[in-house]
Amino acid sequence: MTGSSLPTKIESREAAEEFMNKYDSFLFDCDGVLWLGNYLLPNIRETLAMLKSRGKKLYFVTNNSTKSRAAYMKKFASFDIPVSQDQIFTSSYAAALYVSGHIGLVPGRDKVWVFGESGIIDELKLMGYDTLGGKDPLLDIPFDPETSPFLVNGLDPDVKCVLAGLDTNVNYHRMSVTLQYLQKPGVAFVATNLDSTLPLKGVILPGAGTTISSLVTASGREPIACGKPNLNMLRSIIDATNLDTSRTCMVGDRLNTDIKFGTDGMLGTLLVLTGIETEENALNPNSELPRPMYYSKGLSMLYELTNDA
Repeated sequence: MTGSSLPTKIESREAAEEFMNKYDSFLFDCDGVLWLGNYLLPNIRETLAMLKSRGKKLYFVTNNSTKSRAAYMKKFASFDIPVSQDQIFTSSYAAALYVSGHIGLVPGRDKVWVFGESGIIDELKLMGYDTLGGKDPLLDIPFDPETSPFLVNGLDPDVKCVLAGLDTNVNYHRMSVTLQYLQKPGVAFVATNLDSTLPLKGVILPGAGTTISSLVTASGREPIACGKPNLNMLRSIIDATNLDTSRTCMVGDRLNTDIKFGTDGMLGTLLVLTGIETEENALNPNSELPRPMYYSKGLSMLYELTNDA
């Protein structure tokens, strides 16, 4: 547990104003903070507009790898929230940066096998990488090692990395071919994130970590994770924005990813209770989880407590 003091609950105008005055920049998780699936949480649009009117810099940091930054821009637009691509940082983008910068794969020569969806593929393609797997419809046919089009002529020798993320179409065919690449010497294993669950409106669903753990069990290998709480993502954000971490707050709905990310990165932290965590968890985390500096019923409390209308 990080720190022994109890977090401050934002439930008065004074607490909300004091909190907002401490920070110039805010990093927001999306699922469970701004929306639940395709449902925008109440007064989120107004809250973001209010923060922007106060001169705050807003960035959106999500572990959901199924969408590219361009796709996230469209989702924000569907909620009538104006956001530019340089305000968005996804785990798929962070993973693509890791493949390019740390593994050093050569675009146009080295390929990536994708266990995941279009967000990963789109970000890799923007960096010039050819991909295999992913949403290829041939992976939807029943698996037979004797007839799989991905195995009958042998594995592609140009694949130098497996990049795994959330795959809502996961099946035995995808897992089996992925495992073959993970057994090859010299093939890197990278994960967008390891979230165990994904919050939607009224339901909690399995997250990327649920299926990636199956690959870990089968291969005996642990991936390099690029999403929260891994600080590779924070370094990417700092490089792109030059934000002052001492005046930046991470806002999220999970202690083990969002709040740990903020705590490890020496940021302020605000836990909102519209996603995964409960007030009991915020006040009484186990020894492996950090306490947030602040918590509130929801992000919209910043607007609702300070709106004079």
